[in-house]
Amino acid sequence: MDSSARLDSVLDTAADGIVVTDKVGKILLFNKACEKIFGYTRDEAVGQNVSILMGAKDAAAHHQYMQRYLDTGERRIIGIGREVNGQHKDGTPIPLDLSVGEAKTEDDHQFIGIVRDLRSKKEIEARLSELQANLVKMTRVNALDEMGAAIAHEVNQPLTAIMLYLQTASRRARTSDSPDPQLIKLMEKTVVEAERASKIIQRMRNFVEKQDLRRQDETLATVIDECIELVSVGIDVEDVEITSTFKDYTYKANIDGVQVQQILVNLMRNAAQAVANSTVKRVLVDVEVTQDNLFIRVSDTGPGLSQEAIDGLFKAFSGTKRRGLGVGLAISRSIAQNHGGDLFVEPKEEGKGATFVLRLPSK
Repeated sequence: MDSSARLDSVLDTAADGIVVTDKVGKILLFNKACEKIFGYTRDEAVGQNVSILMGAKDAAAHHQYMQRYLDTGERRIIGIGREVNGQHKDGTPIPLDLSVGEAKTEDDHQFIGIVRDLRSKKEIEARLSELQANLVKMTRVNALDEMGAAIAHEVNQPLTAIMLYLQTASRRARTSDSPDPQLIKLMEKTVVEAERASKIIQRMRNFVEKQDLRRQDETLATVIDECIELVSVGIDVEDVEITSTFKDYTYKANIDGVQVQQILVNLMRNAAQAVANSTVKRVLVDVEVTQDNLFIRVSDTGPGLSQEAIDGLFKAFSGTKRRGLGVGLAISRSIAQNHGGDLFVEPKEEGKGATFVLRLPSK
């Protein structure tokens, strides 16, 4: 094997890209690693200006650096490794580690560029950064779980005390020498509202406490009604109408009521926020029961979802809501699947909002 063949063999087996140019930037040598990095074949690259491997901004800077070096001997790139942006044949930017060396021949200057593709490294760094951010978020979620349970407990205690005081005051008012019917009626209504608030707080506490799957026969219509009540209290969008068409209070579903409510509350809240800027602000819940499955649909009159949004819906930490953590739908789907069901979104229909479907076994 002669020296030229040996050199070609070494260049083509090198893991890094190697480009040799003359003093005006014309490519003289382009190895196989460069073909893989930049997408050009050797025949396409050799004879072209090296600027084809760079973006316009970097190409202009590179030309200036090389001309300055030839004129003054001042080094900006030569002998100094640096990170730069290359450009693939299809126009995609490529992060590169670039080192440039010089070879003086009898006839001219030649420059040897060694490039290392940093895309894999950058992807790993980005993934690590994402995982670290996710870990911070999950730590906050865990802290919120504990805080939510504690707050619910603390709020429930004064509510209980209020109910007891009101009940005592109501009994005294009824047994006084001149009972005031209107006052007694107001007190009784206040007790009912306090009891309702206490139940809501208890359900909120159940949501944030970690619990194992506990299936039992639950009245599905009641489960849905309680979700609507809970969302209506906590939603920050005005004039949203949330209704259910399912009124069969005899139908029992074998589910973990708290966990299914967690799914439905999340879907209803998302739907209510989706209609915030719509002329008609309506969220509808309906149920279809088949021989093997029951389908709970949560539909809204919002703008609907793009295909891009649908593709990332059930991935954790992919949410786009300004105040959201992006884990709600991912957790909801895992709960549904743990029940032997699933959670999905129906295909977009022109002029209609989004419809999410919770499928659960009906047996």
